[in-house]
Amino acid sequence: MLKELSENWNKYCREENFIGIGSTRKVFRVDEYVIKLHLHILGYEQSKNELHIYRAMAEKGLHELFAKVYYVDEIISIQKYYQPLELKNHQSFELDKNDEAQLLPNLYEEVLDLLDKDFDCFDLKDSSNYGMNKQGKLTFIDYGMSKSLYTNSWVPLAEAGIIPQIDFDVCRICERKRELRMYGDHDQDKRCYSCGKE
Repeated sequence: MLKELSENWNKYCREENFIGIGSTRKVFRVDEYVIKLHLHILGYEQSKNELHIYRAMAEKGLHELFAKVYYVDEIISIQKYYQPLELKNHQSFELDKNDEAQLLPNLYEEVLDLLDKDFDCFDLKDSSNYGMNKQGKLTFIDYGMSKSLYTNSWVPLAEAGIIPQIDFDVCRICERKRELRMYGDHDQDKRCYSCGKE
């Protein structure tokens, strides 16, 4: 199946398989896999970082806390699928180790520290970066953004309106408060993804 997905990914990256979108990657589910389609070169850099981190964590025996990365090229990456955490009020939220204590796997704090010190990882407390494993514990599913990549590449591109920032506001079409993809300070098109703004 992995060979089929990597060679014929465009056959599977269709709206009926769509499960999420960020500023640099769009995600599609196919059975127990996800295909992350790189929307920008930064998405490719994030996917390469995830592959590197997964392999390093596997060497330390910590790979069970991470979605396995099976394949990465310039266009896509393929990972194991995990059920994403539910949104609160249609948006992601920052994890609180007291509120979500029952969801945290063993060694969670140690792994966060490793990701910070050894891999320069950024934004790892946002709920959108996690899925749930079969034991009901959090699993890292989006862990490829580094502080240096964010500061040196993502921020200038977002400020220039080349890649979107995520804002939480009322969509002018469905009139629901949702996460909106906004391209720079002068973008006035307040539509959510469901109402047609990619």
